[in-house]
Amino acid sequence: MTAKALEGIRVLDMTHVQSGPSATQLLAWLGADVVKLEAPTGDITRKQLRDLPDVDSLYFTMLNCNKRSITLNTKTERGKEILTELIRRSDVMVENFGPGAVDRMGFTWDRIKEINPRIVYASVKGFGEGPYTAFKAYEVVAQAMGGSMSTTGFEDGPPLATGAQIGDSGTGVHVVAGILAALYQRERTGRGQRVNVAMQHAVLNLCRVKLRDQQRLTHGPLAEYPNEDFGDEVPRSGNASGGGQPGWAVKCAPGGPNDYVYVIVQPVGWQPLSELIGRPELAEDPEWATPRARLPKLNKMFQLIEEWSSTLPKWEVLERLNAHNIPCGPILSTKEIIEDRSLVANEMVVTVPHPERGEFVTVGSPLKLSDSPVEVTSSPLLGEHNEAVYVGELGIGDEELRLLKSNGVI
Repeated sequence: MTAKALEGIRVLDMTHVQSGPSATQLLAWLGADVVKLEAPTGDITRKQLRDLPDVDSLYFTMLNCNKRSITLNTKTERGKEILTELIRRSDVMVENFGPGAVDRMGFTWDRIKEINPRIVYASVKGFGEGPYTAFKAYEVVAQAMGGSMSTTGFEDGPPLATGAQIGDSGTGVHVVAGILAALYQRERTGRGQRVNVAMQHAVLNLCRVKLRDQQRLTHGPLAEYPNEDFGDEVPRSGNASGGGQPGWAVKCAPGGPNDYVYVIVQPVGWQPLSELIGRPELAEDPEWATPRARLPKLNKMFQLIEEWSSTLPKWEVLERLNAHNIPCGPILSTKEIIEDRSLVANEMVVTVPHPERGEFVTVGSPLKLSDSPVEVTSSPLLGEHNEAVYVGELGIGDEELRLLKSNGVI
């Protein structure tokens, strides 16, 4: 079989909750040997939001597939010695503790690179250096401070969080990019390096078009937004695309919470669209025929489309729009996504056997490499690989392993 892309790379995973584990899971899917180091009590998410008693939660299982688990109390002297050896044997170390937590363990960056000059040490933090450094960061806090919430929602409503986990898992993807770049640079320099990614910064990177529009506001209103009034900040604009082609989510029959189709109106699509909605005269009407003419009345335009779409099921609306090559997509509920045959066929929705819960459904790898296919395997049980790592790889004897356990070191 072809070797995986990151085969031979050892990752010491000292992460918990979501932002860090999402990154190390991607590395595992790319073929790295990811050893998840947990306190003897385990990652807190093993017990959070449980759907089955005394079984690892879906929160944990869906973020820790394809990894190995070891336990270690890094506050003990023997624990620190073992951690030193693990660092020495690793190519990558990833952590998302609070600021300064690893330093206080006695493992500053200077100490880590002294132990292993080739290691890539990646950290996920809430914020960069400055007044926010010590703030506690959660998913929606990062969205709030990264530009997402102020620009999400409708102009007459409060700021809203997005359902996509752009603060946590979005940061995880950025961390993977930094780690891979550092590993590539190591091929030339022979040295590891420090990789830092802040959740606020990652969210901001995903909100750059809103900073684009903040600067455009100095030259007047944003015509592609449906808002009537503009101040000196980018407004919340509902479901407007905010791009060069206007878009909106229009209602469909029978009117359920997700009976919507998102429609984008390109210049070339206006004529067939006007026929579909039963208003063919609008294709020639100078008040409607051009993008410039339509921009001041986007709300009215999508109202006309919705008067047509609301009489049809969303899948029929989708079929009719696609027949004319009009960009569109149905709003898929989580239930529809988990049952979507194409997502299953593309291994984006996968069913994974689990030793205690039987099986669970999770998201597969979005990274499709022709020479590095991914088979999603179950998340590890707590400390499942203690013996394999400590005895088989570090050479600790069976008797000491028993003592380490009885003394609370592992």
